[in-house]
Amino acid sequence: MAKRILLTSFEVWLSDQLSNSSDDLLLEVIKDDSLLHDLKFLRRLPVDVHLASSQVIQKISELQPDYIICCGMAANRTKLSVEAVASFESTVLPTTFNLEKLVTGATAIEISHDCGKFVCNSLYYAVLNYLCQNQSAAGCIFVHVPVLNSENLPIVLADFLLIINNLALS
Repeated sequence: MAKRILLTSFEVWLSDQLSNSSDDLLLEVIKDDSLLHDLKFLRRLPVDVHLASSQVIQKISELQPDYIICCGMAANRTKLSVEAVASFESTVLPTTFNLEKLVTGATAIEISHDCGKFVCNSLYYAVLNYLCQNQSAAGCIFVHVPVLNSENLPIVLADFLLIINNLALS
């Protein structure tokens, strides 16, 4: 049986941005018809902590996915960053996945312990907290996506698809 995976992305938040790389990456995933997983998309979330969190939690409740991959743009990074933890005040919530195993075979992924201080971290924390509070078997990771261009897109896409496939096998 195919694993149901919910993938999320954000809307642009600065007036000079033409797109958000997290959403650009999900568009590339949608085009790939070789994936045999039950992928569900919640794209272009508002860059607002409360609205984004409530929309994702509502979709999790509705779909009951096996896995959630939240994606956000990280313009200052050069490769995919899989976030190990999210934090709120003095509380730190880790993902339940073995990230070293999850990224095995990737060419340009880093495991990060800094999910930022704004909407990406807040969304990740809200989802991890929701899953924990509801004793859900679903797992969640957050992936920061660098700005995509013709040079890095094939590598970033291949590594992201590897993450999806490795999740589905876990």
